[in-house]
Amino acid sequence: MKWRVVVRPEVEGEVARASDWYEQRKAGLGAEFVSEVVRVFDALSVNPLLGCRRVPGKEIRWRYPDRFPYRVIYQVVEHENLVVVAAVLHAARHDGHWRPRIQ
Repeated sequence: MKWRVVVRPEVEGEVARASDWYEQRKAGLGAEFVSEVVRVFDALSVNPLLGCRRVPGKEIRWRYPDRFPYRVIYQVVEHENLVVVAAVLHAARHDGHWRPRIQ
């Protein structure tokens, strides 16, 4: 079963800012970051329930890219086979700015 992955518009800006930051540190590293995030999105379309952490009692989950200290935060809507990516943020950040993005 294939899941539909919808990425919130705000996520593009988060990924772009992080990519720019990595690119300033080392040429090509920003593109590698974007590739890792896209790999996570692809994995979510296959099985968003596998290999993730979740908020107890809610369908809010997250996965970490392999090489970068970021979280991809998403909501699973099982009855619609839908995954809504709400944020991509540094793993050390604990702010809830992304919470209003979840329905």
